[in-house]
Amino acid sequence: MRHSLLAGLLLACAPLAATASCVQGTVFVDANGNGARDAGEQPLPGIRVSDGEHIVVTDEAGRYRLPDSAQPTVFVIKPAGYAAAPRGDGLPDIWRPRADEGGQCRPFALVPQPDAPASFQTLVMADSQTASPVDVDYFERDIVAPLRGRHAARLGMTLGDITNDDPSLYPLLVKAVTSLGVPWLHVPGNHDMDVGAASDAESLRSYHRQLGPDTYAWEEPSMVFIGLDDIVAQPGRRPAYVGGLREDQFAFLERYLPTLPSDKLVVLGLHIPLFDHDFRAEDRARLFALLEKVEHPLVLSGHTHNQSRRFWNAAQGWNGAKPLHEYNVGAACGAFWSGVKDAQGIPDSTMSDGTPNGYGLLNVQSLGRYSVEYRVARAPADEQIALHAPKVLRRGAYPAWGVYANVFMGYDGLPVEFRVDEGEWQPMKRVEQPDPRLLVENVADDLSDGLRGYDRSPEARPSAHLWRAALPTRLEAGEHTVEVRATLDGREYRSRTVYRLQDAQP
Repeated sequence: MRHSLLAGLLLACAPLAATASCVQGTVFVDANGNGARDAGEQPLPGIRVSDGEHIVVTDEAGRYRLPDSAQPTVFVIKPAGYAAAPRGDGLPDIWRPRADEGGQCRPFALVPQPDAPASFQTLVMADSQTASPVDVDYFERDIVAPLRGRHAARLGMTLGDITNDDPSLYPLLVKAVTSLGVPWLHVPGNHDMDVGAASDAESLRSYHRQLGPDTYAWEEPSMVFIGLDDIVAQPGRRPAYVGGLREDQFAFLERYLPTLPSDKLVVLGLHIPLFDHDFRAEDRARLFALLEKVEHPLVLSGHTHNQSRRFWNAAQGWNGAKPLHEYNVGAACGAFWSGVKDAQGIPDSTMSDGTPNGYGLLNVQSLGRYSVEYRVARAPADEQIALHAPKVLRRGAYPAWGVYANVFMGYDGLPVEFRVDEGEWQPMKRVEQPDPRLLVENVADDLSDGLRGYDRSPEARPSAHLWRAALPTRLEAGEHTVEVRATLDGREYRSRTVYRLQDAQP
């Protein structure tokens, strides 16, 4: 009954005058999961199909018809309780080129998935940004291979800058991520635009052909993921692009968001973060107005090659019932695969805010509950805090030197504490300054007579998640242990280091 009413409402929104040239097709139950419609496999009514602007619903025969538009792709909104049949390259088969087969789209196959859980994990990557097959090899060995057969995720996504202006690398990257055995979704970034494109409308032709729609939705029992291209190309102008959304994308959101159950987590996947200075303020305000009506929104973004967590509030233009959480995910490539190589030949790639390269985890539960985590590439799950402290201080000196704690998932307001020699825990102060660990690399690069790596480590910039505390000097001469702790999403993390006090005479 609910699907029938929804179908009527959405079809009523379609301009009747344009239906003669609509793209049309069918959706069916792929009982054996082979992607082809075999004898006895039934049509699926009540399934939403879209072109990223309009939304229609399949009838009792599983048929749909979309209005004529300039949209380049057609996609099925995968419903909860179904899986998408895989394409030949392993990506979920949820889209078709608009002009596919002269207007008659190949049928969409949905595989029954009655055991789809309400609680599940999603792998979240940003900016793999490979410029060559060598970089793809780094990505494969540093990020993908350690996860293969060892993760618990049921879904994966890359939040833009999949490659670095070279779409010929898409097949290699798709092969890497699909080897993880979960459906993989993509969002385009500014480096996924075709070089030399004459307009914004033409800028993602390679992306559309190989990776799919730039606006789409994907539904799970307790979550809806909406992927959005928020790169507005401006060929021949400066800047060459800005952050924002197109009118067709706003039309899609205006039609889709009100139909979603209030108890689902609604996740927007973007490339350029909403706080970026290049994101159009008027577009952010329009998006906020739509998301303020959603009970459980979350924004995931990339682009910065840093990591941060923003909680938007009324002072920043957000008027929802609770702050809007935006998790700007650290880059898989870190600082563009730069820095000194390790014993495996993989660059260090620490980002300019001191965050090691890696990937995120989105843990989804029922009733809109979730948590986010970060995983450093090829490191234990509890590696969440990096420390820097001087090796030796003069005993009795004025305590002007401190221990620094980079809490990778830290944010303004997070309590971070330290103690020395198992003494009393004391608060640390959040500071906005460069991480000394990366400054050490910068100085080493400066003082080296030759290149220490193909590209230098990035110049250290102020970090959004750095804490400091002065180290005591009026203790016994000798070695002292410093511990730092922070609690993230109910789990306590600790890290430790040592420094030494030495007696000295003027």
